[in-house]
Amino acid sequence: MQSLSAIEKAAINSIRFLSADAIQKAKSGHPGLPMGFAPATYRLFAKHLRHSPKNPSWQARDRFVLSAGHGSMLLYSLLHLTGYDLSLDEIKNFRQMGSHTPGHPEYGHTAGVEITTGPLGQGLGSAVGMAIAQKHLASRFNRPDFPVMDYHIFSIAGDGCMQEGVAAEASSLAGHLALDNLIVLYDDNEITIDGQTSLSFSENVIQRYEAYGWFCQSISGDGHDLLALDQAIAKAKEQNKPALIKMKSVIGFGAPKQGTSGVHGSPLGDEGLAHARKELGWEHGPFVIPQEVTDHFAEIGTRLSNDEAVWLQMFADYAKAYPELAQEFKDAQNNVWDEGLIDAMEFASGEKLATRQASGKVLAAVMPESKNFMGGSADLTPSNNTHFPGAEPFSASDRAGRYLHFGVREHSMGAILNGIGLSGMLKAYGATFLTFSDYMLPSIRVASLSGYPSIFVFTHDSIGLGEDGPTHQPVEQVGYLRAMPGLVSFRPADAHETREVWRFALNAKGPVAMSLTRQGLPNLDQAKFGSAKEGVAKGGYVLSDRDDFKVILMATGSEVSLALEAQTDLDQAGIAARVVSLPSVELFESQDISYQESVIPTSCKKRVVVEAGLKRGWEGYVGPEGAFVGMHSFGASAPADELFKHFGITRSRIVALAKELV
Repeated sequence: MQSLSAIEKAAINSIRFLSADAIQKAKSGHPGLPMGFAPATYRLFAKHLRHSPKNPSWQARDRFVLSAGHGSMLLYSLLHLTGYDLSLDEIKNFRQMGSHTPGHPEYGHTAGVEITTGPLGQGLGSAVGMAIAQKHLASRFNRPDFPVMDYHIFSIAGDGCMQEGVAAEASSLAGHLALDNLIVLYDDNEITIDGQTSLSFSENVIQRYEAYGWFCQSISGDGHDLLALDQAIAKAKEQNKPALIKMKSVIGFGAPKQGTSGVHGSPLGDEGLAHARKELGWEHGPFVIPQEVTDHFAEIGTRLSNDEAVWLQMFADYAKAYPELAQEFKDAQNNVWDEGLIDAMEFASGEKLATRQASGKVLAAVMPESKNFMGGSADLTPSNNTHFPGAEPFSASDRAGRYLHFGVREHSMGAILNGIGLSGMLKAYGATFLTFSDYMLPSIRVASLSGYPSIFVFTHDSIGLGEDGPTHQPVEQVGYLRAMPGLVSFRPADAHETREVWRFALNAKGPVAMSLTRQGLPNLDQAKFGSAKEGVAKGGYVLSDRDDFKVILMATGSEVSLALEAQTDLDQAGIAARVVSLPSVELFESQDISYQESVIPTSCKKRVVVEAGLKRGWEGYVGPEGAFVGMHSFGASAPADELFKHFGITRSRIVALAKELV
């Protein structure tokens, strides 16, 4: 074991006490990880990580993922010390309103934070997506003597991450895909909030990861053997598989309660901090960084700037040698694609087509010519209609493939999509049945919170699924997707609306979810009814109108055609009805009030809302004088037509309620 130099010890202690002091000032936080794992993270940032503090979005940087996001002050301290735009005042404002140092790292909020972490395992799952993106981009853009996209993904994970299912799913896939650009430092301090990990966790993690197909190494001691870490990282980079480096550390190193759960998630206290300062020989007061440490990190920053300068010169030479590729590179960064591919699509009016099938036709038209998108399915490709002509699987032997076989791993699929989107040059979609969106909600939530450009494709969106029964028939899922801030969700009525949903999704800067039918729906006549292109872009529109209408029929998805049929029946009964399609309620509600009023005027209180889902969330549209046609329970196992009749989601029911209201 190599002994640390005086400046290395000072740099590590600066990280420790900057973190502990900030947590103490905030009166909350997690000092255990920063105190215990500061040596390894210091070494990673100082010697192994290729990044650019002055340009955090440098495309060729290594990515750092703090999957154990509760140790956020460890990351903030390093970002501040290495020269990112994160001032000491921000460190002092840890966990305070409006600061750039929130309790857990948030993407887009703090310079240098690559990804939002906190929910354990999510970071590791998305790191796998980042690794997939790098491998694919390298296969596309790298040329001999021009490794423009050679970078690694480093992640720090703790015992909690190793217990989460999302991490297990993603790690299994990473091993299968031989993602040798992914290196995970496993902080095995054997402590969780409840106490020793032995209370609930006794497996051999190394053996598990070896079974996944990873290259695994262990470093003994207390986390200070940095020469062993250097050697382990060098060895990891020589393998053709992802790498796990298990390091034994002492949580809360130097504190009175070191090595116990008592130091995991609470400030050390004045006495605890004084004890740690004495124990570790740190004679400086709160938030004081010695000049020699500042100079040391400045030298590291200079080296990092030189790394970026070398790459920029290489890219300039690359652009001369391969001008078309260089332009493609820049187009990928700007999400440039040909919308004319969608404009050219036509669907025959009246033809019955499931919206999942229409989605497949859009992918078939767009994806072969659009290299900046990739996607796949969680083992439901034929049912989700997500494959496209010419699509080859991304695999250990073919990094150029753009189709992703996630296996039966919905949760990690969501996290991986998030990681791919964070490449800054690719957008990805992933599909499963709508009811299984339950399995991936944490990943969807992080995408929504952080504004990741992930595309979530959900098919078999209602009791229209049929005979598979209530375990597979979603009734509440559309409602809670709508309720999630930051997510734009759609339930299109036909092929035309589905086409426009994809246009929106491929252009969107944030996450999009779409819920698509299993059963066929008639394609609506665009010459006769409202324009799907204009209507979907606004989330809702008048599909079919009548002069002096007395009742509004509002519907989404498969129920829109029922509302149109009911409108015809009401015509015969002498009752004028307006039909409104609301493919995206949240997008509609983001429009100005005048537009919303033009579609659903508040003066018309007679309204029938129709959706094969639960009523919750529709109360404001139904109002005190309206009615709801939909589900009030789980579904049942039967053919789709019988189910719609059994649960009263029929044109006759819509007509009867409209007559009662008027």
